[in-house]
Amino acid sequence: MTLPLFDTDAEPTAPERLDEGALLLRGFATAQAGQWIAEVQALQAVSPFRIMQVPGGKSMSVATTSCGAWGWISDAGGYSYSAVDPQTGRPWPAMPAFLALQARAAAQAAGYADFVPDACLVNRYRPGAKMGLHRDQDEADFAAPIVSVSLGLGCTFLWGGLRRQDPVRRIALVHGDVLVWGGPTRLVYHGVGPLKDGSHHLLGNERWNLTFRMAKAGYPDR
Repeated sequence: MTLPLFDTDAEPTAPERLDEGALLLRGFATAQAGQWIAEVQALQAVSPFRIMQVPGGKSMSVATTSCGAWGWISDAGGYSYSAVDPQTGRPWPAMPAFLALQARAAAQAAGYADFVPDACLVNRYRPGAKMGLHRDQDEADFAAPIVSVSLGLGCTFLWGGLRRQDPVRRIALVHGDVLVWGGPTRLVYHGVGPLKDGSHHLLGNERWNLTFRMAKAGYPDR
């Protein structure tokens, strides 16, 4: 399935089911986009975006930062969560209440109650930046979903399967969209195609992606 590429910001619609356990909430973050952006701007003023390395020594094409009790880090040695920002030597900035509440509301809208994120990874894409197929597997408990928020320029999101070699669908995500996945699709391979050049009325030629996770906290049994 390939969803059409939209040229405008998303308007709120009924959730779209991508797979079992995966729902796309079109326009969920659109109405309060100004506050979303202000919160990230305040975050990056304390913990600036930086380009990390991946195992093997190559540099990522996206810039990243984090907030919450845990921040995701990557270097030539591997991937992990750390309570300290290695760039500043201080704990990561606290997760703003607005972001935590919105992430919980999105999770609930997708059918995941009791989601209390303790980490938020923020990726900044500029034209040409991309994210190869990967799965989010550094968290302690895979019972909790991933909540992914798109701001700024639209992108082509790559949605694969539980095996790297499974077919990949291309899904257009635009400003304000929120994708939530968990349960049977929690470890799906996913990525982002190279960002096309353009201009968004709030973020110019950038796309910001916020992913909320329960990195170390346990998820209540259902």
